[in-house]
Amino acid sequence: MTNIQTVAVIGLGYIGLPTAAILATNGFDVIGVDVNQKTVDAVNEGRLPFVEPDLGIHLAGAVSQGLLKATTETPSADAYIVAVPTPLKADKSADLSYIEAAARSIAPKLRGGELVILESTSPPRATRQMAQFVLDLRPDLSLDGAAAKPAVLFAHCPERVLPGRVMIELVTNDRIVGGMTPEAGAKAKALYSTFCQGEIFLTDDVTAEMAKLVENAYRDVNIAFANELSLISDRVGIDVWELIRLANRHPRVNILQPGPGVGGHCIAVDPWFIVAEAPQDAKLIRQAREVNDAKPLWVVDKVIDALSAVALDSEVAVLGLAFKANIDDLRESPAVEIASHLAQALETRRVNIVEPYIDELPKSLAGHSNVELVDVELAVKRSAVVVVLVNHDSFRGLDRDLFLGKAIVDTRGVLFL
Repeated sequence: MTNIQTVAVIGLGYIGLPTAAILATNGFDVIGVDVNQKTVDAVNEGRLPFVEPDLGIHLAGAVSQGLLKATTETPSADAYIVAVPTPLKADKSADLSYIEAAARSIAPKLRGGELVILESTSPPRATRQMAQFVLDLRPDLSLDGAAAKPAVLFAHCPERVLPGRVMIELVTNDRIVGGMTPEAGAKAKALYSTFCQGEIFLTDDVTAEMAKLVENAYRDVNIAFANELSLISDRVGIDVWELIRLANRHPRVNILQPGPGVGGHCIAVDPWFIVAEAPQDAKLIRQAREVNDAKPLWVVDKVIDALSAVALDSEVAVLGLAFKANIDDLRESPAVEIASHLAQALETRRVNIVEPYIDELPKSLAGHSNVELVDVELAVKRSAVVVVLVNHDSFRGLDRDLFLGKAIVDTRGVLFL
């Protein structure tokens, strides 16, 4: 059992808020911390600031019971879970400034004995850097109680959940806990055991960090294979969806489905952390990233080719902006990148955007006068070319008669599979 009663979750995004809610519904006193006042206000009112199935029930229940509240100021707590962004910098290395900011906000609150967990997907040794940020500010503390200084326990526990299934997978998925010391690992495992029904594996912090990166790099390499097949199939004039379906009839072959690229906060980012760590050795991982990063511009070229065969004032319908189906998450979305390129390239043509999970366009599209967010039937009716970028369930059920006479660029195999 853990003696932790109060948990502060730093960062109330797609991982931090579900983690805060699941801890609160399991009896912990949880304080969520976020720099965005709108997010803080929404949480305190029991409202979701983004779409995630089942999270709303947990959030509303936790808030109504007084077990979860949000603030912009880091409080004193028994445990801290840091779930802040780790975006790519221009050189493809990790930006750890959000982790440093979280560490700086935590350091003044520590007394000794607290558990500090980094959940943010991070490059190797980021947890150690976070610990160093804290200890530089608090030389009266230590990692292990040496020199009679009170210890602060640091660990890494990467999230391993799928957007759209977060509340299920937080509970059912196995977890990896990497402690900087054995005591830190044991205490972090005890905390996660209060809600995680999956098996919890203990290791060191750097191995835990690498495990998350390797999981996503593995998926990225396999997606790159499928995306490369789509390029080759297009060149030789065959249906890539049929090709993959037939190849997968082999008992030891399981090729993934191609798409317009790779998005999200993990697969599109994490492999670069490995490349940055070992640039001379990560050759396959780098190549996969380059294949997937190049796919959006290939899609743009296919759309422009399709437009060259229709009237000069013909419009385009873009179906989907999210990075995956049935969510509102636009982070690193190749669909957004494609739509932005089309908006710039087609200044005299209207680009009709369909994204059922958002109410307003992202900044990269909102500034274009030729871009409009509309419903799917209007978008398709207006347009001579239809581009399918996301396999939302609502797109799969569309009446096929809507598409008669339209040029189709279906990057997800939604309309004709």
